[in-house]
Amino acid sequence: MTDTADRAAQRDAEFTGDALEAHHRHDTTAGKTVADSARECDGCGCQIPEARRAAVPGVRLCTECQEDANWIADAARRNGRRA
Repeated sequence: MTDTADRAAQRDAEFTGDALEAHHRHDTTAGKTVADSARECDGCGCQIPEARRAAVPGVRLCTECQEDANWIADAARRNGRRA
């Protein structure tokens, strides 16, 4: 017979597994390489630095445009909309 702590630990592991699975489903960079990264930003057309391309495989936006996109998505979520 399991005790409360064992059941709590099991539920915690299930929640963590579910959260990781959801994260990987929504991760647009999963399985991407530097070769999949854009050389120019899809937003403004400026060059994306090699360091950013290596750090974020599959990147499509420069840091400034990504910050703008994140702000828009966050604002949409706060207002109950999808970005």
